Amino acid sequence: MSLQHDEVEQTVDDREEQIAGYLSAHPDFFNRHPEALAAIDLPHPTGDAISLIERQVRTLRDQATLYRRQLEDLVGVARENDTLAKRLHRLTLALIETHSFDEVLNTLQDELREQFKADAVEMKLFASDQLEAHAHEPGPALFRDFLQRARPNCGQLDKAKLEYLFGPQAGETGSAALIPLTAPPLAGVLAIGSRDPDRFHEGKSVDFLQRLAEVVSAKLQTAAGPGV
Repeated sequence: MSLQHDEVEQTVDDREEQIAGYLSAHPDFFNRHPEALAAIDLPHPTGDAISLIERQVRTLRDQATLYRRQLEDLVGVARENDTLAKRLHRLTLALIETHSFDEVLNTLQDELREQFKADAVEMKLFASDQLEAHAHEPGPALFRDFLQRARPNCGQLDKAKLEYLFGPQAGETGSAALIPLTAPPLAGVLAIGSRDPDRFHEGKSVDFLQRLAEVVSAKLQTAAGPGV
């Protein structure tokens, strides 16, 4: 056992000598591999005190770690946006093939459930010129302000809105994304529900939802059917 330990130590010593010899023969190594230099912890012989240069090195390393994490976050966001763009493109192509309101809704339900993992998808439409006249009725009254703002939003909905939008699935819906639709002479709401209460949180970006609103609204303007 002692011989094996001695052999291991001898091997380590030999490797260290080889490394030292290589670095001596190639003084530009760390210029060509700065990431290796950044990973080396070389304390200065100043006792318990930390030298100025050591503190600067630590600060630079901390900053480099922060920037690397920020870059990784940005790359993650870019990849997510690229995925959403591809899915929206596919959804748009599918909607182009529809001709009636029922086909639009069925396509939205299929694509949003398959591509975006939605648990529920519902669309409610109102006659634009009747919104004011029926402002106190359950549907228009619930979404009048939302339709006037014409901006998607996400979050947890109150019981009345959940029941109106999702019916029997209201109790299973933890969060929802609401998308305003403008297709004169119609206006409406496209609701995407999730069982996960954090899936559509209030701080979620709505840029994608805004583009989806524009695509669906444009398609509704060209759709015709008995449900108009």
